Amino acid sequence: MRFGPLILILLVPVLALAQSGSPHIKRTNPPSLSQPTGYTHVVETVGPVKMVYISGQIAFDASGNVVGPGDMKAQAEQVFKNLDTALKAAGATFGDIVKMNSYITDMSKAPAVREVRARYFGNVTPASTFVEVKGLARPELMLEIEVTAAVREGVRVVPATKD
Repeated sequence: MRFGPLILILLVPVLALAQSGSPHIKRTNPPSLSQPTGYTHVVETVGPVKMVYISGQIAFDASGNVVGPGDMKAQAEQVFKNLDTALKAAGATFGDIVKMNSYITDMSKAPAVREVRARYFGNVTPASTFVEVKGLARPELMLEIEVTAAVREGVRVVPATKD
């Protein structure tokens, strides 16, 4: 029974985390800040998480062709489709995104992006920055979005490898 206290010390935090059911991402909009539309002012990660960084996604299809030249909504649809693919590859979802940076070449076309973004995020929105830029990597590109996600890490058993 020499190991009993040690096992108890190791298991209590794991059990407490499992029992709490607390989300791994906390979103807060302080009442003394303006009411945000489509984003959250403060996003924190809580507990053990894996951070996922997704490079800026543009309106390229899987073959590298530009989707929707001159059409912001079509480009936004492709960008969010690409983000979805990248997130899934990392075991994440849009609900795991804690920060989003959006770069647009014409801010007057932002409503088209916001419409698409709302479908993917719903009410679970990340901290966000949205800026107009002079240009992107190619002149026909109108939008680029990069995200950071926090995915809850559970207790995992990793088999030993043979050397």
